[in-house]
Amino acid sequence: AVKIAAHLGHEKVIRVILEKGFQVNHNDMLCNASSCGYTSIVQLLIDHGADVNAQGGEYGTALLAASFEGHLEVIQLLIDHGADVNAKGGKYGTALNAASYMDNLKVVQLLIDHGVDVNAQGGVHGTALNAASYRGSFKLVQLLIDHGADVNARGGQFGTALNAALYTVDNLEVIQLLIDHGADVNAQGGRYGIPLQPASHWGHTRVVQLLLDNGADVNAQGGHFGTALQAASCEAHTIAQLLVDHGADVNAIGGIFGTALHAASFHGHVALVQLLLRHGAHVNEDTGGITPLWNASFKRHQQIVELLIQNGATVNTQGYYGTALQVASMYHQDSVMNILLKHGA
Repeated sequence: AVKIAAHLGHEKVIRVILEKGFQVNHNDMLCNASSCGYTSIVQLLIDHGADVNAQGGEYGTALLAASFEGHLEVIQLLIDHGADVNAKGGKYGTALNAASYMDNLKVVQLLIDHGVDVNAQGGVHGTALNAASYRGSFKLVQLLIDHGADVNARGGQFGTALNAALYTVDNLEVIQLLIDHGADVNAQGGRYGIPLQPASHWGHTRVVQLLLDNGADVNAQGGHFGTALQAASCEAHTIAQLLVDHGADVNAIGGIFGTALHAASFHGHVALVQLLLRHGAHVNEDTGGITPLWNASFKRHQQIVELLIQNGATVNTQGYYGTALQVASMYHQDSVMNILLKHGA
């Protein structure tokens, strides 16, 4: 009941409860009142001895809650009464990270004015700069950099600010800003490993070109897809041609599919398979007991099965999961089976 009263702003109810001796630090009352922006209730709780740095609730601390929700008056009140601007807790880790994720420039500035550590690590994004870069906030990214944010700091689910920025569509200005301030275009971090990989996977041609122009290693290994070319091959992007033109190794091995040809064959991208074969992709490459032909047969991509065979794919290669004919038979891919049998399976 007390928690609900704090959440709903029932100041009179809270006052009566406190006067009857209820523990002021119980049930995250201060966090709830702070997240809702009830300045007078926050003041009331503080007057009754509430610990402004108590840990608890969804956000971790009252200051984190107020910073996430953007309640400037509450933030100032908490700081005036000793709230630690660098306290850690909750999903977002720090008050600055929470405010940055919410793209709240005024809150970020207020926290900076009170000595917050702009490079503090914590929460899902790791740093405030990572959070701001993910949101695509040019002004906020600039503000953090101006106050000493490390553009190459590692942490959080994205690994780096540059990787975080790649998750937002049309975020070229922020990406350019980070690069202009020394962001390492080949830094490893997060699910995709290197910046070039997510940009290639999502088809952000201008971003890929920008990264390449600034020294991105087209053959860097790491992350979910192993290479940028394999990432592009999963989605049939014209970026694959751009990467090849910049020296991408069509036979590089890594990632969840093994090679770019494995990925293109699995996803059924005919034009991309043709492109890779024209540039010397090994048609019989076996990675983890799987060949491109096995992938195409498994996914019933008849045209690619034909194309691979025409380019020298061995139809009877025995892998960890059997032959192409066996997998086609297992999943009743009759049309694929006929093609394989016609070519000597």
